[in-house]
Amino acid sequence: MTTTYLELSQDGGGAHKFYEVTVEDLAVSVRYGRIGTDGQTQRSTFPTAQKAQAAAAKKIGEKVRKGYAPAVRGARAARPVTRRAVTSAPSTARAVAPVLWRFRTGSAAFGIHVEEERCWVGNQAGDVFTLDRTGEVQARFSLPDGVKCLVSDDFWIYAGCDDGKVYDLSSKLPFAAYDIATDVDIFWLDIHEGVLHVADRSGRLTVIDHEDEHQWARGGQGEHAWMVRADGDAVYYGDTRGVAAHAPDGGGELWHTATDGAVLFGWQEDTAVYAGTGRRKVQRLAKKDGRVEAVYSCDSAVYSCATSPGGRFVFAGDSSSSVYCFAEDGTRLWKLGTGGGSALSMQYRDERLYLVTTDGSLVCVDASEQAITAAQQGTVPVARDVKLAAAMPVYEPATTAAAVTVVSDAPAGAVVVECVNESGRTRVRVVSGGYDSSWNVQFPRAIREPGARYVVDALHPAAGGFYRVRGDIRRLR
Repeated sequence: MTTTYLELSQDGGGAHKFYEVTVEDLAVSVRYGRIGTDGQTQRSTFPTAQKAQAAAAKKIGEKVRKGYAPAVRGARAARPVTRRAVTSAPSTARAVAPVLWRFRTGSAAFGIHVEEERCWVGNQAGDVFTLDRTGEVQARFSLPDGVKCLVSDDFWIYAGCDDGKVYDLSSKLPFAAYDIATDVDIFWLDIHEGVLHVADRSGRLTVIDHEDEHQWARGGQGEHAWMVRADGDAVYYGDTRGVAAHAPDGGGELWHTATDGAVLFGWQEDTAVYAGTGRRKVQRLAKKDGRVEAVYSCDSAVYSCATSPGGRFVFAGDSSSSVYCFAEDGTRLWKLGTGGGSALSMQYRDERLYLVTTDGSLVCVDASEQAITAAQQGTVPVARDVKLAAAMPVYEPATTAAAVTVVSDAPAGAVVVECVNESGRTRVRVVSGGYDSSWNVQFPRAIREPGARYVVDALHPAAGGFYRVRGDIRRLR
């Protein structure tokens, strides 16, 4: 067995990655990823040892020509991941928001998603919790690194993490659905119809398709891009210099609008995007041409913002532990203290405003008119502190095929898929009838093995001609 280990590390926040090739008899294993991580492995088998050696030599030569050089594994440390530098001062508001319940996750929390029946929160320790709308904890996921954000795409929930991966949390067995380029330091992401859009530290927008393949990338005018939102018409990106809209196919910039301060958060409605800035404002920009339609003025830097459906009300959280509500035209309706840190993300649903804060709490605020009026007069409910059950199961990502449950037969109604080799890449196609066998299936790369068959609960077609897995994944014996 022979192993060749290479690294490419550039100054100034550029590439910091490794590439390792191992030849053992007829097999060639390639392991690659960010320096300081285990990376991911691909394995190929060849008819003769000579062909295996030739394939390995070709791979090594390609990397050397790109600047990789021989190195000693472990000699170069992992590059520190950028954590959002935030400060949180006490609120200057005279009254406190009517908090119904609070769940302390144990670490600063950035990610939030609220759906009809559940709330999701992800923190810097890599924990993701789901709670019902009354605040009862239902499940816990443990991911390998800090959670930057949580986003949804129809039925699917994704967590963007500091290890450069995006995890699908839609079933009890989470898996890495996307592995972003090793030199990308995720700040924020969005997913639209299976296409991933990533904004990063260097001020770059990267777009990756459902097969985890790079589509296009474009640099912005600034850096520290904390905003990316996408729809069928454009990708909306915000950094230290403003907000830009890009054509979905990467064909070019559609418009750019300078904002009053660096963009620290973004939100979107059907016809407008909202940018929270470091200069105490939320600015509403028309999606069509980038025109500033309204400004919502706060008293400190805006860390997060959200709207009620259609933008009738606009909410904002600042660096001084306050939360605001504005009318659509920019009129400030109220300002209240959060009672526990500054809101780093937020979402409104059904007269409730959900916040995740610098002290690591998921907070549910009663945003009904009656509750806010009472709070302004000094009357608030006693907030319930939600406790985590000691026996709560913890779900960790599947990183190898061995982590997947093996079954002898496909249950009634389940769908069978198969890993096939196509031009040197392992794709996943449908075996069961009633589906288009030429379409690929979005499937965790870490558990793909050529020739292996898997059972999934359901498949859903997506725009672009591919299927997405819904429910649990099991391997057929």
